[in-house]
Parts: sequence; structure tokens; C-alpha cells
Amino acid sequence: MKNLKTLAVIAFAALSTTLVSAQTKAKAPQEKAQTQGKNIDVAKSTIKWTGKKVTGQHEGTINFKEGTLLFKNNKLERGKFTVDMNSIAVTDLKAGEGKEKLEGHLKADDFFGTDKFATASIMFTKVTPKANGVYTVTANLKIKEKTNPVTFDITVKGNTATANLVVDRTKYDIKYGSGSFFDNLGDKAISDNFDLAVSLQF
Repeated sequence: MKNLKTLAVIAFAALSTTLVSAQTKAKAPQEKAQTQGKNIDVAKSTIKWTGKKVTGQHEGTINFKEGTLLFKNNKLERGKFTVDMNSIAVTDLKAGEGKEKLEGHLKADDFFGTDKFATASIMFTKVTPKANGVYTVTANLKIKEKTNPVTFDITVKGNTATANLVVDRTKYDIKYGSGSFFDNLGDKAISDNFDLAVSLQF
């Protein structure tokens, strides 16, 4: 009888150990999957813009209001950012030499209408690994309450990330000086596209 009890205890212990081991293995992948949101440092993150026209180009900056990158197992998964459109600044002109005039025009209804549309936003909808630390991103870019998809590559290295975007302003109802909508503009024509060079620190 004692032998039967002993065998039963041994069998139960063995079964319990097997079940615990199986449960541990089943949970292991979940425990390894770590999701982490990283807020950007808005004071150190930058957006540099370039707008081109027939007679040359202008350059400047725009500031982030807030932004977050989401990582899963140290791989980029998603991102969401808000931009302060009232922070638009021109950097290629000096004060008193056209800087203030151009900044005012960019904030006016001909362009970004910042009195009505104080912020713009971008939200990643798809992130595909491309190379070591490089991802191809599809995102929804919202300017003046109009949303359109954009695709670009982003490079993540340590606590920094960089990306370059080309944006067609006419898709956001910014048509001033566009040769696609107005004839006979001559050397007053402005390119439909503007470039954004983005640098993030988080």
C-alpha cells in the first residue's frame, strides 16, 4: 500500500512538473515581447523645410509640439506626432530683409492658415523593416484638416531617428503660386512639393 501511495505521489509530482514546464514555455514568448513608448525631446528634435520656386528656394524650421515612437522588442512599430504650425520660421532671410514678410505669408490663408489650423499631425499606419535600423513607413499626414498618405524611410540609431519627406502641398488645398492650377505665372511659380528633413531625439 505504501508503495502504491509512493508511486502516486511520484506520478503526481512528475505530472505537476510537466504542466508547469509547459505553461512556462507557453508564456515565454509573451514575456519576451516588450512594448515601449518613447516620447521625443521636442527641444532637441527638429523639422527643416525647403520650398522651391523658379527663381530659387527658401528654407526654415517648424517645431514639434509632441511626439511618440512605439517599439516592440526594440523594433519600430508605430509613431505619432503633432507639429506647431505657428512656429514656422524662415532661416535663409535676415530680419528686416524679407524674413518677417515671408513668415507672415506662410502663416496666412494662402498657405497654412495657422490662425485656423494651429497644428498638423502625422500618424504611422504601417512600418516595414528594410535594413538594419531602417524602416519604410506609410503614414497619414494631416494639414489644414486634410489627410493624405505619405511614404518615406526612417533610420533609427540609438536614441535618434532621421527621415526625409516630400509633401505635395496642393493635396492640402495649398495652391498659391502653383503651376498645376494657375497659368502664366512665369518666374512667380512655386513648386507643388516641399521637402522636410526630420531629426528626432528621444
